[in-house]
Amino acid sequence: MWFASPADVRERLSAVDYLTDDSIATSVFLAGALGKPLLAEGPAGVGKTQLAKAVAAATGAQLVRLQCYEGLDEARALYEWNYKKQLLRIQAGNGEDWDATHDDIFTEEFLLERPLLRAIRSQTPTVLLIDETDKADVEVEGLLLEILSDYQVTIPELGTIAAVRRPYVVLTSNATRELSEALKRRCLYLYLEYPAPERERDIVLAQVPAIEAGLAEQLARTVATLRALELKKSPSIAETVDWAHTLLALGRTELDAETVGATLGVVLKHAADQTRARKELAL
Repeated sequence: MWFASPADVRERLSAVDYLTDDSIATSVFLAGALGKPLLAEGPAGVGKTQLAKAVAAATGAQLVRLQCYEGLDEARALYEWNYKKQLLRIQAGNGEDWDATHDDIFTEEFLLERPLLRAIRSQTPTVLLIDETDKADVEVEGLLLEILSDYQVTIPELGTIAAVRRPYVVLTSNATRELSEALKRRCLYLYLEYPAPERERDIVLAQVPAIEAGLAEQLARTVATLRALELKKSPSIAETVDWAHTLLALGRTELDAETVGATLGVVLKHAADQTRARKELAL
């Protein structure tokens, strides 16, 4: 059992500075209680990846991360053989019988574990983060379906490897493309949005304890105003926290127009976005 209740989730994630609401706490609890993967979807920067990290930190589990990208294949996601080492072993065999050499080079010694296999074989509590799943090719979804249905992997040369203990699985998606219905059926679904200003203020206060509550409130409301604009890239929660650290480093106690103008690059990383923000905020 990963968590005793949704309330336990809120308490333990709060202890590692990840503040949840009822929806997040319930989804995180059920994913552990039911042994189902949690699919967290939403815009970039709302805390999806950080949620998996917080679950690992709160439970003392190791975090295994598979970063998805276009072109990711089974060899990078699951396992591959160490071909260079195998070749050296064959050359050192001095003409040994092939059957004997074959049995020797397809063993654990020559196996390169990738994140999915590492999580399956882990003997200790493990959080498997499959990050930005929507960036991977459709073929990778088929691999994930196979693994997440039975939590086992078949390696032809070694046989079937089943999970000794199921990892806690979190998949994230920025919704740049639709994931297959088959994959979604395997998961519990959680949609994460940017937090309300009050919750983001509390996040800033939790992660930047030295900041004044009034300044954290100003920060959260200013970021909410920026996100309401039609920007190429809205500020993430992490960038809000960075802004708080920036103001502390500069010794600022108020987020006035001059301060916003001087530090806007901390939260807006496109020139067009900065130009629009300066116009809308009358900087």
